[in-house]
Amino acid sequence: MGDREKIRKEKERWREETLKKHLEKSRERDEVLFSSVSGYSYDYIYTPADYSEEYDYLKSLGFPGQYPFTRGIQPNMYRGKLWTMRQYAGFGTAEESNKRYKYLLEQGQTGLSVAFDLPTQMGYDSDDPMSQGEVGRVGVAIDSLEDMEILFKDIPLDKVSTSMTINATAAILLAMYIVVAEKQGVSPDRLRGTIQNDILKEYIARGTYIFPPEPSMKIITDIFSFCRKNLPKWNTISISGYHIREAGATAVQEVAFTLADAITYVEHAIKAGLDVDEFAPRLSFFFAAHTEFLEEIAKFRAARRLWAKIMKERFGAKNPKSMVLRFHTQTGGVTLTAQQPKNNIVRVTLQALAAVLGGTQSLHTNSYDEALALPTELSVMIALRTQQIIADESGVANTVDPLGGSYVIERLTDDIEKAAEDYIRKIDEMGGMLKAIEAGYPQKEIHESAYRYQMEVERGERVIVGVNRFVMDEEPPVGEILKVDPALEKKQIERLKELKKRRNQRNVEESLKNLRRAAENDDNLMPFIIEAVRNYATVGEIVKTLKEIYGTYTPSVDIF
Repeated sequence: MGDREKIRKEKERWREETLKKHLEKSRERDEVLFSSVSGYSYDYIYTPADYSEEYDYLKSLGFPGQYPFTRGIQPNMYRGKLWTMRQYAGFGTAEESNKRYKYLLEQGQTGLSVAFDLPTQMGYDSDDPMSQGEVGRVGVAIDSLEDMEILFKDIPLDKVSTSMTINATAAILLAMYIVVAEKQGVSPDRLRGTIQNDILKEYIARGTYIFPPEPSMKIITDIFSFCRKNLPKWNTISISGYHIREAGATAVQEVAFTLADAITYVEHAIKAGLDVDEFAPRLSFFFAAHTEFLEEIAKFRAARRLWAKIMKERFGAKNPKSMVLRFHTQTGGVTLTAQQPKNNIVRVTLQALAAVLGGTQSLHTNSYDEALALPTELSVMIALRTQQIIADESGVANTVDPLGGSYVIERLTDDIEKAAEDYIRKIDEMGGMLKAIEAGYPQKEIHESAYRYQMEVERGERVIVGVNRFVMDEEPPVGEILKVDPALEKKQIERLKELKKRRNQRNVEESLKNLRRAAENDDNLMPFIIEAVRNYATVGEIVKTLKEIYGTYTPSVDIF
């Protein structure tokens, strides 16, 4: 304590005698530049005296692989195994995406990450009028098991880990994956991967929901229960802060709202009769990495420590694996600029490095041209090579939590954790995240943050290189831009039409009838969805059946 007080006094003396005199002779840059996007104002310098009075190294940090996991979830982190290198891909038809996956695997990618088109995400088949103009645009079109078989043709599902960014229709896509594996001779217990399956953030930030919150939560807990028994290596949910951040949230809001969503999932699973230590080890998270380097590193560490405390103190978890926050990271899509797009390579490199220094388990690096179109093979390769250079040339993977102990990193970690706790406390007081969503609270907070940030950019206070500073009258050439052939939509619709002629319609109708009855009886839906998928019922047909029981969701507040 004596040393802390001595350092504090010396810092004040330094401010008065050294810094103040210097500033009398030297102008500083704009003060806004010294605050983070979250509004955190950086001090000139940090010392041990900036830690909280209650700071205790062993309680606050400890060692990697031990509670509270601030310094990492494995004792040796990347010295033992590097993070999984994923590249998010999917466009047009299943054939086109299958070619891209094989290319990525040949280039050294270690896991697949599937993007689905908007109709698939929203539960519409490609031939539905609502799908017109959207088929295969932002991801691969999947209407039936046949498409899924083509998507993973000649890719052994027992050898790869597959992440699927799918939410409202997650149970259906997981069922298809299980059946494709069966056809390859791979049993469900050997499958590794993740479905996003995070419906709450859809109500908050993204909008690809179908059913009201309660039946949506019921389907999610059905997946938890089914996978606990049948897919022990599968991550049943990836609770996503990424889309919350993409909507305009700050780093603090990303942590707070993501963990508040996670609390809701855990509460519903326990209410459904699951033991916390049975399902919690398979929970995973998904965060964004933005360019605010120091804040991002601290954000990951704060989230890890806060989640460990929540699981231990709030839910009474006994298994240390239940307290571990395992997360995938994607570099910030919203940070990419269409102006001078090759600058995005530098942005993505900084963001990827922040994710690694923050201890991510899996990483996707965006391609520099994604502000313009779907990425080309060249831009995807550069993005993947960015990860490989960080892993094999930078040296940051040689030691665990390399910036742990940095005065500013530890202070930021503490401050982000405390600010996130304040948000969670307020959400608890409102009756939990479902009540908060109904009241529009997280939506409003995100919108205000997004507006504040945009105003700072437009006033030139927040510098975006190539956009509001260092602008060029004549933009340099970008190179090839990938465009989805409009003819692919017609091809996809034709294939769906042919499938409906070939399949056993009686079996389809019987399996859909069984699914409807299961929904009415509140049974676990997964076995019935698998049965419908096996008979080549489509995504749209399965969703339509469930809509008859559950209805659809219309928000009480405008979230967009």
